[in-house]
Amino acid sequence: MIIDFHVHCFTDELAAKAVPKLEKCANITARLDGTVSSIKESMKKAGIDKSVVLSIATKPSQTEKINIWSSSIQDDSIIAFGSIHPENENWKDELLRLKEMGIKGIKLHPDYQQFFVDDEKMYPIYEFAGELGLIVLFHAGLDIGLPAPCHATPDRLRRVVDAFSGLKIVAAHMGGFSYWDGVEEYLSGTDIYLDTSYGLSFMDAKQARRIISKHGYRKILFATDSPWGDQSEEVEKIRKFSFEPHVEEAILGLNAKELLGI
Repeated sequence: MIIDFHVHCFTDELAAKAVPKLEKCANITARLDGTVSSIKESMKKAGIDKSVVLSIATKPSQTEKINIWSSSIQDDSIIAFGSIHPENENWKDELLRLKEMGIKGIKLHPDYQQFFVDDEKMYPIYEFAGELGLIVLFHAGLDIGLPAPCHATPDRLRRVVDAFSGLKIVAAHMGGFSYWDGVEEYLSGTDIYLDTSYGLSFMDAKQARRIISKHGYRKILFATDSPWGDQSEEVEKIRKFSFEPHVEEAILGLNAKELLGI
């Protein structure tokens, strides 16, 4: 089983507006049109069994609507995470509702949502998510479409890991896009998962292998950041590392399968 732990989709109507806007902001070209149908076609081509769709509530008022849509797209091949905006005063009820809808986790984007990942105002959200058994996935490191500061650096993420033993945390982009030296220093070997989304094409291959070795392959999740990454190409990048079969199997799907409880 191959599981892509990090993809983005929108409603068909929103995709036609959002993807071109994001392309312009980040000066990159999308590989898909951002719709659910396009990711399913991509999955067939790449031999991917399941994709985890991540959405972000960039405004407090978007939270409930996004979560309803996320629940509606789930099927045998799509696992959708919800989102919580920190300034949504009903965040606790919304986390409960996500749990009741069978959602397995939430995506938080500290840059878009304007909070530092180790700000203690966020701790009640992390704590309650953990009590519900929800996975908490953070955008980590630089976002190339947004200005400084970076709100989720490896040192800040380490403080969260240390404060919340047992919380299922995933740091996207190999622990922090363009902050990989910090990932080695602060996160290697800790109780946090790193997903490979939009990382392997930009970091030194020796450093990627070193991080995987130091952190432990059982805490690495294959991910593509589609539509910004091509799923077929990203699978091939993992295969080119020539890991032992059990390591490759774990990174491409087994680790995610166990984390998701499927």
